[in-house]
Amino acid sequence: MKIAYLDNSATTAVCPQAAEKAMEMMTACFGNPSSLHSLGAAAERELSDARRKVARLAGCRPDELVFTSGGTEANNLALFGAAEAKKRTGRHIVTTAVEHASVSASCDELERQGWEVTRLTPDPDGALTVEQIAGACRPDTVLVSIIMVNNETGARFPIERMVPAARRAAPSALIHTDAVQAAGKLPLHAGRWGLDLMTVSSHKIHGPKGSGALYIRKGVRLLPRLFGGSQENGLRPGTEAVPLHCAFGAAADAVPPFGEQDALFSALNQRLTDGLNGRDDFVINSPADAVPYILNLSVPGIRSETMMHFLAERGVYVSSGSACSKGKKSPVLTALGFSPQRIDSALRVSFTHTTTPEEVDRLLDALYDAASTLIRRTR
Repeated sequence: MKIAYLDNSATTAVCPQAAEKAMEMMTACFGNPSSLHSLGAAAERELSDARRKVARLAGCRPDELVFTSGGTEANNLALFGAAEAKKRTGRHIVTTAVEHASVSASCDELERQGWEVTRLTPDPDGALTVEQIAGACRPDTVLVSIIMVNNETGARFPIERMVPAARRAAPSALIHTDAVQAAGKLPLHAGRWGLDLMTVSSHKIHGPKGSGALYIRKGVRLLPRLFGGSQENGLRPGTEAVPLHCAFGAAADAVPPFGEQDALFSALNQRLTDGLNGRDDFVINSPADAVPYILNLSVPGIRSETMMHFLAERGVYVSSGSACSKGKKSPVLTALGFSPQRIDSALRVSFTHTTTPEEVDRLLDALYDAASTLIRRTR
């Protein structure tokens, strides 16, 4: 049975270019990039080439990019590394109540260690304003971490306008954004925007799992979380996962033009929302100005887990929210003030550049079927 995979915010299928590059690096160019012989030098050249490609995707210089094992490690390095490096300046952190778990849990731990954390809540429409960010910053604020595209609702926060406002209000703060759900689908300009730190991940852009990267603006000091080697400027010691990072570079190089992607995503989103509008059994949770490649919806009366099983039996795959939440009630939708019934029935649909209109139609047909059969069974 041909499937309709619409869970691309959780992970994407590895593209041929990335798979081929990983295989090449595992079987032909398998040297340790720290080795001084020719095979090691060849691996180092490939790793440097991958760094250039990912840096181009992030909008930064290659020497400002540190490879990690993924977005979660990069976010942890950004938050803990920045907090430790700046603790003599202040102990106040600004973030939001709708961050990915790797940021929110890190902030929870920093709070337990004595930092003060201000968590901003977007309005019911999912918006977070520049004024909110600037108003939360103080002279003793040492870190501001705001997600660029929310991984559950697709809400897009105006990072490029927030940076100068936060900089004026908290001159000593380092400014970080988790751009995992933006990379590969939206243009990124880490350097031009004046960010200090930015996180991206391989497996969200058709690269393999196990590779991510953290942009660190030249001159920014972070304290390492791991020890044992000088790789990645001493911030991520240990032999690099060369096949994964090189595959990440290949995936970054294969990203289609953003204009083409936006046109496709907008058409797919419109097709889906047109199919949901006018029906009382569906509610859209994403804000109207969310990115078009993520749509969060609810079918009140049908729990998310029940609905996902129903859809999967028909070859249609979506999620109930962040894959890292492992089925727990969404902290994002809870922070936005949605009712328990709406939260318990939430689904996240996410597109990529290979998604087709036929996959959207299959989802709609399955949702209609679920709404008529599953709700009837519960009455």
